[in-house]
Amino acid sequence: MKKQLVNLLKYSLAFGLLGWVVWQNWAPEGGRGLGYVWQRHAVEGQPIHLGYLLAALLCYVVALGLTLVRWYVLVRAQGLSLGVVDAIRLGLLGFFFSTFLPGSVGGDIVKAATLARGQSRRTVAVATVLMDRAIALWGLFWFVAILGGAFWLAGALEGPAAVDSKSIVATAGIIVGASALVWLLLGLLPERRVEIFAGRLMKLPKVGGSAAELWRAVWMYRCRQGSVAVALAMSWMGFVGFVGAFYCCSRALWDGDAANPIPSLAQHFLIVPIGLVIMAVPLFPGGAGIGELGFGGLYKLFGSNSANGVLASLVQRVLTWALALAGYGASFWLRPRKAAPESEPVTHPAPVVVHARAETYVAS
Repeated sequence: MKKQLVNLLKYSLAFGLLGWVVWQNWAPEGGRGLGYVWQRHAVEGQPIHLGYLLAALLCYVVALGLTLVRWYVLVRAQGLSLGVVDAIRLGLLGFFFSTFLPGSVGGDIVKAATLARGQSRRTVAVATVLMDRAIALWGLFWFVAILGGAFWLAGALEGPAAVDSKSIVATAGIIVGASALVWLLLGLLPERRVEIFAGRLMKLPKVGGSAAELWRAVWMYRCRQGSVAVALAMSWMGFVGFVGAFYCCSRALWDGDAANPIPSLAQHFLIVPIGLVIMAVPLFPGGAGIGELGFGGLYKLFGSNSANGVLASLVQRVLTWALALAGYGASFWLRPRKAAPESEPVTHPAPVVVHARAETYVAS
């Protein structure tokens, strides 16, 4: 009962916030709100831009597919047994639960637990999901820093939001530089030091074995730089798809009036990554409510009506819900296949011991 009550409160918070954001942007003063869009399309029968809607669907499907295959690359880098079809099936299940469950990690838990059941190194299986999230976040900052820097040099960020745009790019660049330095320093550690630190983690009560194995998994990824580079490149390509999908969603119901502008495509390459981070805030199923609030604020920051950002987020949310439901159905059609045999990574550390309690928790 307590769990059900907590989940009910989370859904109430998310959809209550969503309702408040819609109400605030229905008929804003001095701007065209959501009520204006409803009048145009639902009452007057103005057609929507189907071309942009189909383009958004295509961009989203391609980006989602790259995300699913990226996790498969990271799993195989650890030598775990998982076929590409099963990776897609588990990824679609994870996408469904991440979309509709409170918080942003529900789908990751499903993927990690299901993968761990069939593996001898269960904590490593969980580590693949954590590493997938970490690379996605790291790739996000790289994406903003590289593309934002290119737009900055080309003069594409000039305008009313030039200062804010350049601040976002500069911040992303600092984070990329600091994280890259840590990654390089990690590569300087000799294997002996890695094992010494793993031995210290083993002494932790209850979670020592799992913590040591997780540390070895991270170190193994540092030794498999090729797989990490491929996963990072797939993240960048996926972000291009997600940005393109959101931009097309913003134009699907837009009236095209110069007096009611929306941010440019170049500015969307800064807006969408920040919006994705906001949507990952816990407690909100699929970022419902908090995502609309965030994109509305970001659009306002870039000189557009906040209602335009809320509308674009709502269009993408409907698209996401439809794809999540379709993916859930497809996951049952994609029956489990015989996976490739589990193999040892090229650089394998000392034998791994999984703590019994942690293993039982993951299996359950």
